[in-house]
Amino acid sequence: MEEQGLVPLFYNADITVCKNVVKACYDGGARLLEFTNRGVFAHEVFSELSKFVKSELTGMALGVGSVPDAGTAALFIQCGADFVVTPSLRADVAIVCNRRKVLWAPGCGTLTEIGKAEELGCEIVKLFPGSVYGPKFIKSIKAPQPWTKIMPTGGVDLTEENLSAWFDAGASCVGLGSKLLSKNLILDKKYAQLQTNVTKALEIIKKIKN
Repeated sequence: MEEQGLVPLFYNADITVCKNVVKACYDGGARLLEFTNRGVFAHEVFSELSKFVKSELTGMALGVGSVPDAGTAALFIQCGADFVVTPSLRADVAIVCNRRKVLWAPGCGTLTEIGKAEELGCEIVKLFPGSVYGPKFIKSIKAPQPWTKIMPTGGVDLTEENLSAWFDAGASCVGLGSKLLSKNLILDKKYAQLQTNVTKALEIIKKIKN
């Protein structure tokens, strides 16, 4: 996450679409992707996607987001999740992930929550929705806690100005969903454009971080 600085976020109920999207991200240079747990049978789609990634996309880490509880976390870990992202701070999820040595990123919105997450073994926290908190929040948190690693999601745009604001404030990486993998491109099956978007995002982030 820190090396690339980018975690694409995505969900679709069609496994064929999912494979094409993940392949486009991979070909664009991404080595991480968060599959958002939103559908009724999302775990079944994820399971098939995980098998595809592990057999076809060497070096790709496939995680799961929007995990509400420990049972869901355990289910997706059993399906091959490489990391788990939760919308809120959940100690029960921490226990399951720590037991299996799986990285987990809880959603936190205060310094107290971030401190508690780190006490529970968290390596990186999710700031959501980023649009509500903004880059200044990260800068303020990093002042007393320079060791804290934060990934804003929501409110992150695919522009050098916006990305610079987040990374200059101290973000370790950013989560990008529809601004990177737009619904229209996916509906139109413009996977080449998705690949280009990912490459562009990674190039901008690399430029900023260097």
